[in-house]
Amino acid sequence: MGTPDFACGILQALAELPFVELVGVVSQPDKKVGRQQKLQPTPVHALAQQMALPVLQPEKIRTEYAEVLALNPELIVTCAYGQMVPEAVLNAPKYGCINVHASLLPKYRGGSPMHTAIIQGETESGVTIMQMVKKMDAGDMLAVKKVAIEAEDTTEILHDKLMAAGAALLKECLLDYIEGRITPVPQDEAQVSFAWNITKEQERIDFSKSGWQIYNQIRGLISWPVGYGVIAGQKMKFWGVRYREEKSGKPSGTILGFDETGMQVAAGEGMLIVTELQMEGKKRVSARDFYNGKGKQLIGCQFEALADSQ
Repeated sequence: MGTPDFACGILQALAELPFVELVGVVSQPDKKVGRQQKLQPTPVHALAQQMALPVLQPEKIRTEYAEVLALNPELIVTCAYGQMVPEAVLNAPKYGCINVHASLLPKYRGGSPMHTAIIQGETESGVTIMQMVKKMDAGDMLAVKKVAIEAEDTTEILHDKLMAAGAALLKECLLDYIEGRITPVPQDEAQVSFAWNITKEQERIDFSKSGWQIYNQIRGLISWPVGYGVIAGQKMKFWGVRYREEKSGKPSGTILGFDETGMQVAAGEGMLIVTELQMEGKKRVSARDFYNGKGKQLIGCQFEALADSQ
């Protein structure tokens, strides 16, 4: 059971295990996209179709689970499915339900563990495989794999690291779990924290924060939903950025200039080097191309503070 690209790595890993027979896949309903409003299959749905696997897509699995139970699975593996699975499903399989979660539980339970880890400036993340219970991401842990977060990592980069780690970890531990060789470890409830879904408010970059906090917020939102600032009355999205610990003496959020490395922006006690950006209603461009267009006119201008536009 899964929906986005991250879950595709888990489905592929299961397909490669010789002792696993895949009887079906459950994913979120397909969504209409673009001007033509064409139905686009979820990444997991698309992969399952390539693998010639039956796919179920209940609107509300809380009540529409009869077809899932009809598959008579001995084990259910979930990863970023997107709906709370009812107890009737959790209790049905012989070996229960297990979940592959992109954090070091009990830290960052919830829907945005990768984004939140980077936004919070963590230097380490990982994958936890756990037994599923009614409470969200609260089951006993079966296996954990740690992954370093480098200073240049975006959520997009961490996503790929953790997808590979999750697939490898599942392959390493699944047979041991089925054969009863793993002792589940309860989560420490005193250490629980949550990673709620990213809000619209969190997409707006807060230039009143420290340099590292600004940088972490931006890279934590790449490549979705992509953070932005407002300058000269227009939104600017930040698609590529680095951080330099160099004081400019200018107010945070001021565009300092351009050079071969990118667009320099004062950020707290340091400086952002923006390499790729997107103005409202325009295409993504490199900092060099932006300079040759509107960019040179914005040197010395300052991104609006949050309070200025509220």
